[in-house]
Amino acid sequence: MRRSGKTSLLWQELGERVAAAAERAWLPLVSLEDERLLAHSPGVELLDQLLETLFQLQPELRSGTQRGCLFLDEIQRIPGWEGFVRRVMDSEPIDVVVSGSSAEMLSSEIASSLRGRAVEAVVFPFSFRESLRHMGLEPEQPSDRWSSAERSQLSHQLELYLQRGGFPELQQLDERSRRLLLSSYVDSTVLRDVIERHAVRQPLALQWLVRQLLSHGGGGFSLNRLHGALKNQGVAISREHLAELVDHLESAFLIRTLSVVGGSLRRRMTLPRKVVPIDPGLLPLYELDGRSNLAHALETVVLLELLRRGAEVGYLRTADGFEVDFHARFADGRRELIQVCADLRDAATRRRMAGHCDLELGARMVAAGVNPAQGLPACSQ
Repeated sequence: MRRSGKTSLLWQELGERVAAAAERAWLPLVSLEDERLLAHSPGVELLDQLLETLFQLQPELRSGTQRGCLFLDEIQRIPGWEGFVRRVMDSEPIDVVVSGSSAEMLSSEIASSLRGRAVEAVVFPFSFRESLRHMGLEPEQPSDRWSSAERSQLSHQLELYLQRGGFPELQQLDERSRRLLLSSYVDSTVLRDVIERHAVRQPLALQWLVRQLLSHGGGGFSLNRLHGALKNQGVAISREHLAELVDHLESAFLIRTLSVVGGSLRRRMTLPRKVVPIDPGLLPLYELDGRSNLAHALETVVLLELLRRGAEVGYLRTADGFEVDFHARFADGRRELIQVCADLRDAATRRRMAGHCDLELGARMVAAGVNPAQGLPACSQ
């Protein structure tokens, strides 16, 4: 998502190349949201002009005697950019690093055109460990060697992280400034990466949808119910268009949606999807009382960590009504069931957790592709 630190990551990469003896003039970094560029030639022709200008100023790069790198920030603003990158990688002695705020950069079509020529990385807001590192509080010892004071400090920092989230610029702001800046992040994402990019004709319906989805972080949503609610308000919008708006919000990295794992395609389409914001700091903006729900925030943090580790994530619902928050499948074939709970003091919560961790659940996992013979993963707090 915007403001997650992609541009800073480009500057860090540029700095590493300079530290490795590359000349700064060989490493131009261009923001493609600069209105002075887009006003003239907002297509691939602009990229061609930038590259030719670089070679004119630094002819040693085209001769191949030196290796330069072209950094292009917010590349999704240029239609057909992937063809330009492939051509340059095939024909010119220069590296290209691009960043963008759209999951469409990871689409199968683009991946096919750049296969074997590119490595991709998804940038999330800070994890809890990264936020501690940012503030100089990351523990140097393993957890079994922490002192009581260190444990207390980390527990306090975790509670703060669940409330304020991981966007880098917000880590040490006061509450009012943080809320204002977070709201601007959401507004900017919705305007630039959804409304403008996809020419959305019903912005009021989109803004209503954003409020509905982010106010139910960690919960399920049904397109049919959302469509019915809009219809009752006199908003004429098709169910198909509503589904497209949800997809656009996910492509802009504002939300993540999870489908149920296992069963028939019809079952997966019938049961509600779960929605989670891209950062726990967004939850208090849309809670009715303006306060963070720690259980939903913790669930958000666990999901984002699973995604950072490259897992395919869904949720599980059994025939008798039990639900497991996350079913994670990792690249090495491992599968884990993870149940999230922020507080076990309530007796009803303990009974619910015990039901979810019942070993009889193993027999129900077969439909979801989990082999009980390999052992049922322990439920985790």
